[in-house]
Amino acid sequence: MIDLPDILIREACKEDLPALVALIAADALGGHGDTTDPEAFSDYARAFAVIEASPNQKLYVAERRGEVVGTFQTMLTTSLTGRGASAMIIEAVQTRADMRGQGIGNAMIEFAITEAKGRGARLVQLTSNAIRKDAHRFYERLGFKASHLGFKMALK
Repeated sequence: MIDLPDILIREACKEDLPALVALIAADALGGHGDTTDPEAFSDYARAFAVIEASPNQKLYVAERRGEVVGTFQTMLTTSLTGRGASAMIIEAVQTRADMRGQGIGNAMIEFAITEAKGRGARLVQLTSNAIRKDAHRFYERLGFKASHLGFKMALK
């Protein structure tokens, strides 16, 4: 258990959007086309509304001294596989670059795992970009195993 008394993990609110957009836009490795261009803000606001309305998705922020220093999203999915078991997917994990190595990522993942257990999930899973070797070592230190190979297809 990571005990960081100055870190608050809470559900994101609309007022967090500018900080969240800045955080994800600063990710040079992601290649998602994220930007702080004001013209793109409505796209993020629309996505936030979809996440906020979903009973199976939650967007979180990690806050230190009133500043957003990290974020992640969870999605609970249920399938027939595993006799109808649910899995918690952890997505879009980001810690602000100047805050890495301080236990914030650990705290966010532990929070997500606790949420998954509380919601009856049989496992937690996540994907990580193949080029993020530091992230892979981080997840492995937390007990995650690289057990599957993922595939993507971009749709236009």
